[in-house]
Amino acid sequence: MAEDPSNEARIFSAKTRFQALARRPGGVSRSQAVENAQGKIEEAKLGFDDWLDGELAGLIGAVARAKAGEAVEEWIEIAQFHANQLRDVGTTVGFELLTFISNTLCTILDGIKAGAECNTESLTCHIDALLLIRQKQFRNLRPDQVPELSRGLHQVAESVSIIPKSGQK
Repeated sequence: MAEDPSNEARIFSAKTRFQALARRPGGVSRSQAVENAQGKIEEAKLGFDDWLDGELAGLIGAVARAKAGEAVEEWIEIAQFHANQLRDVGTTVGFELLTFISNTLCTILDGIKAGAECNTESLTCHIDALLLIRQKQFRNLRPDQVPELSRGLHQVAESVSIIPKSGQK
């Protein structure tokens, strides 16, 4: 029995403005664009330590405010901003462990913002792990190369980012 062709999925590609711009004449070749981008990343790596120190300082300052008992609304946006920055840049410059740690921290911060209890010990634990990344021997590691650390941070993030049902705390 032959299948009804009207029941088959129709696959097509949608032309976007970006595709049209990318295919227009002129500009640089794909390989040249990749080479240029990699050069910019290498340039950014030169100032990475200073940038990392600045992001960590902002994050540490926000967590200090949480430890001092300030209302979540007073510090959460700052902490999220710096954690997101670290997560988003880490892999670009080749520091996968930085991205992993920052991502689990983002999970915790997102939970706190959504109503989970603010567990400052979990925040401090993640900051300590981020400070560890500053040491050269940990810079280029992947999460699977430090499984105990990775599993522990992941478990912490899962356990403290649970949002209580209404009426519970």
